[in-house]
Amino acid sequence: MAFASNSLTAPPDITSYMADPAPISVQRPQVAMITRPPPKYGNAELMETGDGVPVSSRVSAKIQQLVNTLKRPKRRPLREFFVEDFEELLEVQQPDPSLPRPEGAESTPIQGEELDRLKNCPASLEAALLRWGAIAPKAPCLTTTHSNTKQPYTLTYGKLWSKSLKLAYNLLHKLGSKQEPIIHPGDRVALVYPNNDPAAFMVAFYGCLLAEVVPVPIEVPLTKKDAGSQQIGFLLNSCGVAVALTSDACHKGLPKSASGDVMQFKGWPKLLWVLTDSKHLSKPPREWFPLIKDANNDTAYIEYKTCKDGSVLGITVTRMAMLTHCQTLTHTCGYREAETMVNVLDFKKGIGLWHSVHTSVLNMLHVVSVPYALMKVNPLSWIQKVCQYKAKVACVKSRDLHWALMAYKDQSDTTMSSLRMLLIADGSNPWSISSCDAFLNVFQSVGLRSEVICPCAGSPEALTVAVRRPQEGSSKPSGRGVLSMTNLSHGVIRVDTEEKLSVLTLQDVDTAMPGAMVCVVKLEGVPQLCKTDEIGEICVSSVASGTSYYGLSGMSKNTFEVCPVACDGGFVSDCVFVRSGLLGFVGPGGMIFISGTLEGLMQVGGRKHNADDIIATALAVEPMKFIYRGRTVVFSVNVLYDERIVLVAEQRPDSTEEESYQWMSRVLQAIDGIHQVGVYCLALVPANTLPKTPLGGIHLSETKQLFLEGALHPCSILMCPHSCITNLPKPRQKQPEVGPASVMVGNLVAGKRMAQASGRDLSHMEENEQFLFLSEVLQWRAQTTPDHILYTLINSRGAIGSSLTCLQLHKRAEKIATLLYERGQLRDGDHVALVYPPGLDLIAAFYGCLYAGCIPITVRPPHPQNISTTLPTVKMILEVSRSVCVMTTQAILKLLKSRDASVAVDFKSWPPILETDDLPKRRCPLLYKPCDPDTLAYLDFSVSTTGMLAGVKMSHNATSALCRSVKLQCEFYPSREVAVCLDPYCGLGFVLWCLCSVYAGQQSVLISPMDLEVNPALWLQSVSQFKVRDTFCSYSVMELCTRSLSSLTDSLKGRGMDLTRVRSCVVVAEERPRVALTQSFCKLFKDVGLHPRAVSTAFGCRVNLAVCLQGTSGPDPTTVYVDMRALRHDRVRLVERGSPHGLPLMESGKILPGVRIIIANPETKGPIGDSHLGEIWVHSPQNASGYFTVFGEENVRSDHFGARLSFGDTQTVWARTGYLGFLRRTDLTDASGERHDALYVVGALDEVMELRGMKYHPIDIETSIIRAHRNITECAVFTWTNLLVVVVELDGSEQEALDLVPMVTNVVLEEHYLIVGVVVVVDTGVIPINSRGEKQRMHLRDGFLADQLDPIYVAYNM
Repeated sequence: MAFASNSLTAPPDITSYMADPAPISVQRPQVAMITRPPPKYGNAELMETGDGVPVSSRVSAKIQQLVNTLKRPKRRPLREFFVEDFEELLEVQQPDPSLPRPEGAESTPIQGEELDRLKNCPASLEAALLRWGAIAPKAPCLTTTHSNTKQPYTLTYGKLWSKSLKLAYNLLHKLGSKQEPIIHPGDRVALVYPNNDPAAFMVAFYGCLLAEVVPVPIEVPLTKKDAGSQQIGFLLNSCGVAVALTSDACHKGLPKSASGDVMQFKGWPKLLWVLTDSKHLSKPPREWFPLIKDANNDTAYIEYKTCKDGSVLGITVTRMAMLTHCQTLTHTCGYREAETMVNVLDFKKGIGLWHSVHTSVLNMLHVVSVPYALMKVNPLSWIQKVCQYKAKVACVKSRDLHWALMAYKDQSDTTMSSLRMLLIADGSNPWSISSCDAFLNVFQSVGLRSEVICPCAGSPEALTVAVRRPQEGSSKPSGRGVLSMTNLSHGVIRVDTEEKLSVLTLQDVDTAMPGAMVCVVKLEGVPQLCKTDEIGEICVSSVASGTSYYGLSGMSKNTFEVCPVACDGGFVSDCVFVRSGLLGFVGPGGMIFISGTLEGLMQVGGRKHNADDIIATALAVEPMKFIYRGRTVVFSVNVLYDERIVLVAEQRPDSTEEESYQWMSRVLQAIDGIHQVGVYCLALVPANTLPKTPLGGIHLSETKQLFLEGALHPCSILMCPHSCITNLPKPRQKQPEVGPASVMVGNLVAGKRMAQASGRDLSHMEENEQFLFLSEVLQWRAQTTPDHILYTLINSRGAIGSSLTCLQLHKRAEKIATLLYERGQLRDGDHVALVYPPGLDLIAAFYGCLYAGCIPITVRPPHPQNISTTLPTVKMILEVSRSVCVMTTQAILKLLKSRDASVAVDFKSWPPILETDDLPKRRCPLLYKPCDPDTLAYLDFSVSTTGMLAGVKMSHNATSALCRSVKLQCEFYPSREVAVCLDPYCGLGFVLWCLCSVYAGQQSVLISPMDLEVNPALWLQSVSQFKVRDTFCSYSVMELCTRSLSSLTDSLKGRGMDLTRVRSCVVVAEERPRVALTQSFCKLFKDVGLHPRAVSTAFGCRVNLAVCLQGTSGPDPTTVYVDMRALRHDRVRLVERGSPHGLPLMESGKILPGVRIIIANPETKGPIGDSHLGEIWVHSPQNASGYFTVFGEENVRSDHFGARLSFGDTQTVWARTGYLGFLRRTDLTDASGERHDALYVVGALDEVMELRGMKYHPIDIETSIIRAHRNITECAVFTWTNLLVVVVELDGSEQEALDLVPMVTNVVLEEHYLIVGVVVVVDTGVIPINSRGEKQRMHLRDGFLADQLDPIYVAYNM
């Protein structure tokens, strides 16, 4: 074809001012030109924009220029000392040169024989019906059999004609008014008939043809939630269906609304239901007669098809195609007038419709219909009908052969000699050939001949692709191909021997249909002809095929208007072809072999597998009867950039768990051995629980959807990610460690800042700051402001329970000191355990110890409801802290003496116990005054998240420095009120509860977190009631409020809760700030006036109880997003919000006055730049002075308190926090005008899991898992012998436990590139959490290893 010379050059650029641009020569790859000119859209050229979108040539030239500019490589940033491998590329399977490749010549299209025009053939199906209705009105057309004992009903051709005529008249003239009929010729109407009523369906179908209305046969909707029903609704909507035809009996069975009308199904249009039984129709007038035209290109009917993804398409078939198809079937199947046919297939669509409704009328056949319900009860019923009616033809599926074979017991009256054709509708299935062989083997003795078996292949788009012709009296052997399964998975045909297991035997379906041309094209890309030894998609060019997908012109073009090309780029034929959706090849002699369907194709690791082949392998595994009625489904899910095979089967009701696991492991071995592919997940569900299709098969897309949503409820499951997932990123190799000096120099060269920051200086002394000891401060306050209230305790009802003034606290402390001297006979420096509930007694006892010169240790009392586990912890702390005495209340003493407590810990083993409810009247003659501020003030004991019980020594100096630092940061003064809802036993919680008020003089409103379990609104109500500006809580308190008050904010507002005065709400934590929880909390209580800017998180740890605290004057806390993949390599890379792998991190408050921070490499102890993740080191007067351990192991961890950098400033002594984090200099300025440095805590160093050479923080994996399924309330991860173990708490029934296993495995693979080794499903509340709301993962690990978790289910992934 000649082109105008300028049609391929670049369009002139009229936007530039150059006189005459020099022509640019572009080397184009040599591609054969498609010889069809591109269509023009208005004045725009169709340019090469990939997807053929029309673009204006002028604009596109400019855009191209811009794109080219953007393509220029950017200058690479200066390299630092790291290997830039965090752009983790998944393993890309390299093409293997040894893989089989097609080597044959290019295939050629095969032409079917010419279609002989049948003698005196009617010009349309309606004409045929008119003819038989007139000349043979008594001839039987259709006999319906029933599953109950009802007599069979026979519809004659006369009756079919008269009933169809009556319906056609009523459709056109009796719906709506004369002026405005509802239905016009060409409109679409739905046909809704059950599978046991083919007669009513046939009348409706031909009634529509006579009225020139387009029937759309669909399934009967049985419930509101039928599998796939919504998608059928979408089809009806797109076809513009407003009328549904149905029978009286069917209409009665449809679900109704309260008003008695048929229920509105989800996604369906509003329908007018028309009953087609004769009694509901008016008789047409004598003069009325429909116009019977010759077959033309108007649409005859629309057949629906359900795709792999569950969507439903409508395939339009013209009247010409329908008639031609009937003629080709008559020709190939040799149909003769008045023959009898037994039909088991669905008469509403596909091969059942084409043979038993269309072709039967063209040839005046007598069809005996056997419904599915009868087949279920009696699988031999179709054979009995063949014998009874001496049928010549039977239309069945291979499963009907199989079930008949199972039920056959040598019945004497069986004969099949009348059959000349046994049409196998799914003859292209891999298991069809074995069914055919087994069936023939048994029934040959009763007259069944081998040449009678005719496998057939068809699809809704291409109609009948091929069918084996019945060869009467011929013994021509059928074609068979024994092919290597491995080669087939690469799309290559190689003949093998039947001895091997890994072969697929196929039977041919004969050659192309009369008047049709068949070719095989490649599955991907341009429709190019395959080679002769290559599997491709069968395409058919014939009048007898579908025309389009109704209403979808784009999809229709790709399927119904295919122009295959040869390897030289030329078109194969002038005809257009239709893609059949069937895979196969053309064998010797033009025989067509079908190897599978495009819908069932799964591409795993570059190889293609057919779902049907895998089902066939699974069904062949012993015991063969393990699967209930053979109900199995195979599909693929996309996990980690590749398809993964999932097999779901219904197990027999009587099978045991042992049997099911044996069967599953055998299936895995069989599939691996035969197909060389791993099954990702194998799930067994109880019998009859998978969603069904109308004819009882499994609804594939609905089952897949249930699996993906975690709603399949399997009773056994086996996941095999270890053997299936082969494209994980390569494990990271340890790089040779770069020395600290090189890192420092590298950062300086790159212009990067070393990661260090400090809080403001501790400024001038105030009057109470001349005292070195808290005991002196209290005495001074008792003298100067005796009646100033320091503490107010709120009871669980929200009222003031009790309060303490400066003088009252001083006097009570004196009396406690007297008690210690007199009853306890304690000396200076003795350790005293304070076992009190959160309250004022604890505070008084603490200061009493200071007055007596003893060292107090605050200990959480045992929980009365859980005494067996909490009491030993109390005893352990007493032993480890070397307490010589216990102070407590009368109530707790009584608890310790109780029988339950004595079972856990013998009462005699406790040190002396002093109860302080009844104090001596005399006051202490002499108060103790420490001589050295560096002596011990108190011991702070707590259990870390790794389960380590650690006590740290706090000197008087450190205690005063800490109180002073907090006072300056939060601006605490005697006129202030602060609400504290924290556990008062360790860390900053204890400091704020017991120490800060005495030091700074502010009034503390104390709320016990335990009372919130009774009254969740207690804390916030107290904050509102006392008009408090500063409040402190823990994450467990915040979580409790968010969970319990989420639906009560309106009623709280109505009761007057107002949080507008709160300027700082600080969460006290020893962990990474919980961004999601904080945001939920802020969002929830915004309605009652809480400002999101007020909420922040503090950070403290064992070595320094308060490193960061938001305070009042600094800039608002910032949130950054970092690349989670970079963090795995200890690198910090900021990304935009919403980017993939982005992890939000919130700043942990402002660095406290007097605190210096540096980020150091935990291994080399060298300073690092602020683009690296490292350990947070602290230098401050408030650092603890060391660990207190009973076995004298101070030297083991002395490094935590006395660390020095290995390079740079090697003189300063630092404390190692054991937490990883990084510093960022922000654009904000602090109070002094300096740029603000923000500290971001990432996680505890002890909890980091090193997997595949990368570092993972448990919280990141847990966050992904909690999002995976609605029933997961909490989860925790840890490692066990290099396996990742996930423990999930299930909030749901035990039937749903196994749903969590694939969901958890998938999400961890997708988001973290890790394979989960074990999934443990437990009840809620099993994962241990400490008082700060932190998970105790190591306790959980110990419980798992000791088999103490009492799990609902444990899945070991293979």
